[in-house]
Amino acid sequence: MNTNMKVLIVDDYNTMLRIIRNLLQQIGFKDITEAADGEEALEKFNADDFGLVISDWNMEPMSGYDLLKSIRAGNKNASVPFIMITAESKTENVIKAKQAGVSNYIVKPFNAETLKGKIESVL
Repeated sequence: MNTNMKVLIVDDYNTMLRIIRNLLQQIGFKDITEAADGEEALEKFNADDFGLVISDWNMEPMSGYDLLKSIRAGNKNASVPFIMITAESKTENVIKAKQAGVSNYIVKPFNAETLKGKIESVL
């Protein structure tokens, strides 16, 4: 697994950003960029070259689902691995995310092992 790539993490909850950053650092990732919502994430995504996006689903004003759709619809790096994090494992949400092109899915709460497994499966 290439831990030198840039990772974009997106969550509107600061504590969650910190947890995800810490877990990524445990796995060996160093180049981690944070965004507080989908709009900020999309700006950062378009301005840089990320190898992985990890985003929360429920955010305002732009959700992780809308972010995923925007990235997949864009030309720049549209096929970047995208992992969605959610507190709900509703089947219809999983299906919706799959149809929109999500690479993998993590249900909260999760640990470094789970995150590592999901990342390895998409890279």
